[in-house]
Amino acid sequence: MKRWGDLSQDAADHLSPDRVLDHAEMAVVVTDRFSNVLYWNPFAERLFGTPERPQESGDGDPAGLSLGIMEKDHPLAVELAKHVLRGGVWEGTFDVARGDGTIIYVRAQAVPLRHPSGSVTGIVITAREAMRSNEREKDRFGLLERIGERLAGSLYVEETLNRVAEMLVPQFADHCFIELTEGDRLVRKVSTHVKGWTPPPGTWRPVGSEIRYPPGHYAEIAMRRQETIIVEDFATMSYPSPSEESRRLCGEIGMTSAIVAPLCARGETLGLMYLAMSNLTDRRSPHYDAFDRDFVGAIATRVAIAVDNALLFEEERHTAESFQKYLLPRELPQLDGLEIAVRYYPAAPLASHGQGIQTQVGGDWYDVIPLSAGRVGIVIGDVEGRGAKAAAVMGQLRAALRAFAQDDKSPADILARLNEWTRIIAPIEHDDYGADVSTPPIVTCQYLVYDAWSRQLSFANAGHSPPLLIVDGMVTELDISEVGQPLGVNAKGMHVDLVYKEETRVLPPGAGLLLYTDGLVDRRPARESGEAPLSDDEVLRVLCEKVGKASSESVERIADAATVAVPGEIDDDMAILVIRSAPKELKYEERTFPAQPIMVGEARRMASEAFAGWGVPEDRVELACLLVSEVVTNVVLHAASAGVPRRELVLDGPPLPFDESWDVPGMDNEMAGEKEFTLRLRRGEESIWVEVFDQDLRLPRIRSAGENDEGGRGLYLVDQLARRWGSRPTKDGKAVWFEISTKTR
Repeated sequence: MKRWGDLSQDAADHLSPDRVLDHAEMAVVVTDRFSNVLYWNPFAERLFGTPERPQESGDGDPAGLSLGIMEKDHPLAVELAKHVLRGGVWEGTFDVARGDGTIIYVRAQAVPLRHPSGSVTGIVITAREAMRSNEREKDRFGLLERIGERLAGSLYVEETLNRVAEMLVPQFADHCFIELTEGDRLVRKVSTHVKGWTPPPGTWRPVGSEIRYPPGHYAEIAMRRQETIIVEDFATMSYPSPSEESRRLCGEIGMTSAIVAPLCARGETLGLMYLAMSNLTDRRSPHYDAFDRDFVGAIATRVAIAVDNALLFEEERHTAESFQKYLLPRELPQLDGLEIAVRYYPAAPLASHGQGIQTQVGGDWYDVIPLSAGRVGIVIGDVEGRGAKAAAVMGQLRAALRAFAQDDKSPADILARLNEWTRIIAPIEHDDYGADVSTPPIVTCQYLVYDAWSRQLSFANAGHSPPLLIVDGMVTELDISEVGQPLGVNAKGMHVDLVYKEETRVLPPGAGLLLYTDGLVDRRPARESGEAPLSDDEVLRVLCEKVGKASSESVERIADAATVAVPGEIDDDMAILVIRSAPKELKYEERTFPAQPIMVGEARRMASEAFAGWGVPEDRVELACLLVSEVVTNVVLHAASAGVPRRELVLDGPPLPFDESWDVPGMDNEMAGEKEFTLRLRRGEESIWVEVFDQDLRLPRIRSAGENDEGGRGLYLVDQLARRWGSRPTKDGKAVWFEISTKTR
């Protein structure tokens, strides 16, 4: 009698190690100490889906790459290799990307490979597809954990649902449908099937369609009862079909089994998840059982939570983006002699920060403000920090700046006033001693005023990045001599009026400016790139290079090019504003007259001839000339009573005695000089502007004229008949302006 294990020579040859490993329904992989794959059996080749055996390639790839272990699990593979090479044993689950692009979950065990001397020379890995063995209970917890990890990485509904389908097809199902409720409708969001097969048109409803399951259908039962329903074998059970075409297709592909699980969260049914197997794949068991039903129910619970979180996130994101959208200009004005393009992108997704929904909004803003006589105010700014608080501060500052800009003061004056406003809106807090303290927000801002007729650009800067100047394909930073402190920051020893300085440049024809916030240049390298972030100089060089290549195209294309110029992921909200001056000169005329009554007719004649030469409709010409007469008459009448303009006298040397202090050379001549006014006319695409300049510092105002008063009605007529009108102080006095539309009514 033979002992247990005694075999004949034929049996021993038949059960050789190579033959046993070739027939084993278990993947066996052997690597050396450096994770180079030395051997794997045929089942490992089928499991991992690699067409060529690694040892035949001879390229010495690490085991993690040869076996298709996904990149996110590579650190885990390295750690387990170190653990096993020290003599330990490891068991767990990997995500594996097969050669055909599908993803499966593999349960693996790794043990040390020992030399007869006892030293560890490599690693032996045994693996099988999770949920396809008799150890499903052990696999269940590991696989559910992996599914939970993948679902937790998404905050978008579409991405979440696609991840679910990617995890379940083809490993657990041949077909996966996910439908979500929208009001009282059930809408299909996912329709995923085994690779290489799609439902013929007119059979199963496509993504985006409303789905209606008939009463008694197993999906309808699952929704109504809010429980997971299993159809173990369609051959032994009968249910109503949504359509004849659907029933026929199920028969053609040999639908064998299905599980439908409702997606429920917070007491609400969000939709359902439908999994099915058919004869399109060769499976060991083509039917689901009660264990599979419970497992799918557990998956559905996690999916429902992930979908609910994604829906809440998208709702909050929509609210945040709407909040930001309505704080920024909804429409840009049409301006003469200026092309404009803007872009705004919110902050990075929440998953990158973990700081709540507030990270979706920020304090970056831009604005374009029509000013007097066709001039325009241009703003770019950034409130420090992010979230609803930063956005609220931004909204207040934008509204305040628009109001301040209507005074038509210099950019430096506007920033000085905005700085004071920044300190006013700071919340009052209490220190440890109960004293009131306030911490103003830190804001960088640049305000520019552009005159398209003179091409003059005036600006002041409060700690903001200089704009890029685009001239003839060359892109450089705009030269700024004085960069003031950010708004909200005290400049020690300096009055606020001295902090911000106005500068002036002349834009060449066709020149452009790119204004941006730091979200454009402060990028973080993509996670998968492994690259170090660029230095500030490198970022500026790349940005200028990419913008320069697009400089000959439209401002919209320039804005698009700037948006993607700097490599990396957007980590902060970002605002971009691109402007370009007109290549041709705009029409205007200007003339200076003595401030005498006879000059009213001359001014009117000049206006009439200019408007007629510009092709302005006759009725618009008559209206404009009428208002020219009123404004010029007002200037002439008040010229006689106007005082000498106030001027600052700076005298070197010791103070003069009082009786000599007014003996300044030239003062008598200036007091005795004849007063003048200047009439400036401008032609736009849809408007004409009239400006009258004089040396009187007093700004005009509308007053009520009595029944017998001879004057007091001129400005009233201007106010009633002009589209817009106003006045602004100048260095030598004031300017009164009005706008008339050239369109006939």
